[in-house]
Amino acid sequence: MASKAAVPQGAPSEPPKTCKVILADTIAKKMLAEVQSTLSAIQLPRRPTLSAFLANDDPHAYQYAEWSKKTCEEQGFSFNLVKVDKESLEEAIIAANNDPEVDGILVYYPIWPANQGHQDRYIQETVSLAKDVEGLCHTHLFNMYHNVRFLDPPANLKKSILPCTPLAIVKALEHLQIYNPILAYGNRLYGKTITVINRSEVNGRPLAALLANDGATVYSVDITGVQLFTRGSGIKALRHQVVDKPDLTLNDVLPLSDVVIGGVPTEKFKVPTELLREGVVCINFSSFRNFDGPAVKEKASIYVPSIGKVTIAVLLRNLVRLIANSPRQEGTSDDAQKAREGAFKDD
Repeated sequence: MASKAAVPQGAPSEPPKTCKVILADTIAKKMLAEVQSTLSAIQLPRRPTLSAFLANDDPHAYQYAEWSKKTCEEQGFSFNLVKVDKESLEEAIIAANNDPEVDGILVYYPIWPANQGHQDRYIQETVSLAKDVEGLCHTHLFNMYHNVRFLDPPANLKKSILPCTPLAIVKALEHLQIYNPILAYGNRLYGKTITVINRSEVNGRPLAALLANDGATVYSVDITGVQLFTRGSGIKALRHQVVDKPDLTLNDVLPLSDVVIGGVPTEKFKVPTELLREGVVCINFSSFRNFDGPAVKEKASIYVPSIGKVTIAVLLRNLVRLIANSPRQEGTSDDAQKAREGAFKDD
C-alpha cells in the first residue's frame, strides 16, 4: 500500500481562501484622509457646509442622509438636512444657491418616480453649477459623457464634478488595482471587460460611460436589454460610443466579464453565480444584495458587498473640489491658492 505523501515542514495545511472581501470602510478611510489634508491646505476660514434636500419618502434615501450627516460631522463639515415638500423644493434650492454660507447642494432622487425624465431633470438643472456636489447639471454631465475632464480649458485648473456613486465605484476599482497604473491616464482599464447591471440616468449610465472612457469594454444591462459602451477598436476614439446589442442578454455577457457591478434596486434580483467566470471581481452598489454572498465568495477573487460609505467620502471630496474651484477670495494666501489649484489633481 502506498504511503501518504508527507507534508513538508512549514508548508500550509490548506490553500488560502479564494475570495477577498473588501469593505467600503477600508476604501473610504483613505479617501477621507485625503479630503482632510486637502481641506486643511486650502485654508477655508469656516466649516464647509453641505445642504441636502429630502423631498421623498424613500427609507433608503433617509438612511443615506443619516450616514452622510454622521460622516460630515465627524470630518468637520456642517450638514444641513432640509426636509421639504416637493412642490416647495425649487424655491428652497434657489435660496441655497444664493446663500454664501452654503458650499454644496445635494438632492435625494427620485422625487417624482413616475416622471423622472422631466421633473427630476428640471430640479437637477435648478442647482447652481458652482454648488452641484453630485455633478448632475448639464455642464458636468456633458463633460463626463464627452470625456472632457476640466471646466476651464486650456488652463485646466478646475476639474469637472462627477456623479458620486459612479465615481465611488471608480475609486473602489482603483483601490482594488483593477485600473492599471502602467498605462496612460485615461486608458487604465484597457483590456478589461465589465458588466454594469443598471442603466439609470443617475448611476448606471454615467458609470458605464466613465468606465468606457477609461478604456474598458462595458456591457450595460437593464430590463430593456444590453448596450455596449466602448471607445472603439484599440480605444482610438476620444470618448465612448454606445451600440445596442439586441442579440445579447445578461446570461451571455456575464461569462465574458472580469468585473461585474450590480445595482438593481430590488430584493428579488440576484446575479446568477453559476455564470460568473472564475476569479471575477464583484461589486454591489444597490441598497439590496444583488449577489448571493456565500456562493459568490466561492467564485470571485474580490467581493465588495456595498459601496455606500465610499459614496459619502466622494460626496465630501466633491464638496472640497467645489470650494477649490470657487473664485479666489480676498485674503487667500498664495499657498492656499496653490493648494486649491492642485486639489485632487491626480484623477
